[in-house]
Order: sequence, then C-alpha cells, then structure tokens
Amino acid sequence: MIALMYISVAIIAYLCGSIPCGVLIGRWMAKRDVTKVGSGKTGMTNVMRVAGRKAAIISLVLDIAKGALAVGIATAIFWGRNDPFAVFTLNESAKLLAGLAAIAGHNWSIFLKFRGGRGVATFMGALAALYWPAAVLGGVLIFAIGIRTKYMSMGSLVGAVAAFFLLTAFYILKIDFLRSGPMPIEYSIYVLVGVVFVWAMHRDNITRLYNGTERKIGEKDKKSARKTKQTATKIPVTVHAKASTRTRK
Repeated sequence: MIALMYISVAIIAYLCGSIPCGVLIGRWMAKRDVTKVGSGKTGMTNVMRVAGRKAAIISLVLDIAKGALAVGIATAIFWGRNDPFAVFTLNESAKLLAGLAAIAGHNWSIFLKFRGGRGVATFMGALAALYWPAAVLGGVLIFAIGIRTKYMSMGSLVGAVAAFFLLTAFYILKIDFLRSGPMPIEYSIYVLVGVVFVWAMHRDNITRLYNGTERKIGEKDKKSARKTKQTATKIPVTVHAKASTRTRK
C-alpha cells in the first residue's frame, strides 16, 4: 500500500513537472516554438528571448506553481502519515520525492520527447512548499545577481547553493521558524539533490561563463543574429545585381 502511494506521488509529480508551460506561453503569445530558438530550453530566460518579459513572467510563475503543486499533492496523499521510516518520515519523504520528480518532469518532459528546461523555477517552487524562507532567499539572490550581472544562469547557480546552505545550517543548528520540532532532514536532502540537478543542467552555461561567452539577459542568440545580418547584407547585393542587369539591357 505504501509503495503504491509513493509510486502514485512520483508519477503525478512527474506529469505536473512535464507540463511545458514555456512552450505553451511562447506559442500563445508569440506564435513561436521556444525549443527552436536560443538555447532551446523552456525556461523563463529563453521564453523572454522569444516572447518578451510579460510572457517570461507568466512562464516563471507557472513553472514555480508546478513544483509547489507536486509537493501539495504529495502532502494530500500522505496526509497524517507521520510514521517513522528508517531515518525519514513517510509524509516528508513523499514531499521530497514529489519535488525531485517535478524537476525531472520539467527537465525531461514526456510531452516534449524528454526535453525541457533547466529546472530552477520548479526547484524553487517545490522548495517554497517545503520551506518558503529558503526559497525566498534563493529567489532574491537569483534575481539580484541575475539583474546585476545580466547573467541569469549565474544567479540560478548561486541562489540554489545559497538555499542549500541555509537549510543545512538550520538543520544543524536546530533552527526552525515554522514549526516547534526540528527541521526534517528531508528538506536538506531535497535541496542537495536539487542543486546537483540545477548545476548539471547548467553545464554549458558554466563553460560559457568561464570562457566569457555566456549570453546576457536581453542579448539575442548569436547564431540568429548572424543569420539576420547575413540576410540583410545579401538583399542589397541582389537588388543591385538586378538593377545592373536591367541597365545593361
């Protein structure tokens, strides 16, 4: 029975995370496919390149909601199940599983042939449902660093790590502002695995940041810009050639 409940949580959470909000918003507001533009990812940054800031904000909110919804569903399924299970409890471990499954669904969506985004917003959404102070800290750092440096990827990497250190410190020091008992160790485990997810999905960004070639917020994709430039330079040549032919005739 318990195993079936865990399987149900994993499947439902994965399907929640798999909803391609960025793709749907891009098609609705810009009639374009975000998977074929820029990085090809479905997250907020690439949606901004395709459909603008308003679409990016809507996509961000929906991706955050996916993670929170997954944890909420796990909470409902395991409501009242505080039975000890090894070093974990049933309900908290179910929330952990739901959050990670939602991130996996966002990154490898079944609706996009197992493609997707980088999982930052969904990671933060699930974290908000688990322990919102850590999500607030991580979110503030993501946008503060992203806006300051113009590199949203850098903000995402630092924000995720900061959330992990905060929760780990709270667990070690037995600090919890939201409950009377100690903070569940599952929260720290969730953030640790989530950080691994986030950093692994940002491998290409980390390489570009190191090489100084990472795209900044609002900067167009270099390949697209190059194609546009080539097209712009070819048109006058063609027109000039036609004009020369007519003059000879």
